[in-house]
Amino acid sequence: MSEREPRPRGRGAGGNPRNRFESTHHEVDWGLVEDDPEYLESASRVPTELIPDRSRSIIATNESPDVGFDASINPYRGCEHGCIYCYARPSHEYLGYSAGVDFESKILVKHDAPALLRKELDSPRWNPKMLGLSGVTDPYQPIERGLRLTRECLLVLAEYRQAVSIITKNRLVVRDLDVLLKLAEHAAAGVFLSITSLDDELVGKLEPRTSRPRARLAAIHQLAEAGIPVGVMVAPVIPGLNESEIPAIVKAAAAAGATHAGYTMLRLPLGVADLFTGWLEAHFPGRKDKILGRIRAARGGKLNESRFRVRMRGEGAGAEIISRLFHASVRRAGLNLKPWPVSSAAFRRPHQGPKQGLLFEA
Repeated sequence: MSEREPRPRGRGAGGNPRNRFESTHHEVDWGLVEDDPEYLESASRVPTELIPDRSRSIIATNESPDVGFDASINPYRGCEHGCIYCYARPSHEYLGYSAGVDFESKILVKHDAPALLRKELDSPRWNPKMLGLSGVTDPYQPIERGLRLTRECLLVLAEYRQAVSIITKNRLVVRDLDVLLKLAEHAAAGVFLSITSLDDELVGKLEPRTSRPRARLAAIHQLAEAGIPVGVMVAPVIPGLNESEIPAIVKAAAAAGATHAGYTMLRLPLGVADLFTGWLEAHFPGRKDKILGRIRAARGGKLNESRFRVRMRGEGAGAEIISRLFHASVRRAGLNLKPWPVSSAAFRRPHQGPKQGLLFEA
């Protein structure tokens, strides 16, 4: 990003870096327009564009031992939340866009997601198992308030008593308490609120369009009060920036009603490393080298590590200290005392009648 280029307001990334798959790239010579306030003002406002996604399936599978589920649904590609560290950013390059502001503003919408989900759950090839919602981008990003695709998918899941675990940074999840309660009657729903920091100012810079920490804690409380299994994900832990907050986040989540907790270490795959480095230069220039050094120390001298069983936790002395701090915090808060209480045992295909349902519940 040029020093003269205006940072897009309300976005995490400072601009649109080159797509690694594209041979051409458009750039503005900001020196030629620095005396044009109208152009600069327009450039700083990046509206969200909704683009129809014509996917023919909705349940994605993975072979990762790190994420806790091997099947997930994602109603959206791209995410308005704008988290600068999001590991999913490079996926937008496969669609012809940039991993930068494009990822936050050009959102592909799977309007057929509920119908596709019903079709796949009806298929005899579907072997009931836990579904993650979502495995890539946040199912409760701001556009969900109007589009309601995540809610429509939950309604389908409730018909089938299909087990689902939700991960989100948005308190909008409590809007769907009525559907979650229907699933929870069959031990088929649970929610994790992801909290990176309790500092509103830091969160506003790091993940600009997410719910603020107090709102996420309020969502934990509301879910717990209603009887929905709820946990907190301290994610991501960014060495040198927020690891000192781990005890406070875990304690606050437990006080709000969380019974479970997890954490992940920052991941910076492909172009995300440059985006995050640029973000540090813009917001924490005096701490940039220290933070990057701490990340490299936990990643074998690199900014990213893609190996299974290592990529989510890091390795080395620094990663071990973070692990011990997290687990000590969890023990003090009395979390993770029992397994996550969400099961696929109650799955049924409603149109096949009670006998078929009992077969799947056995």
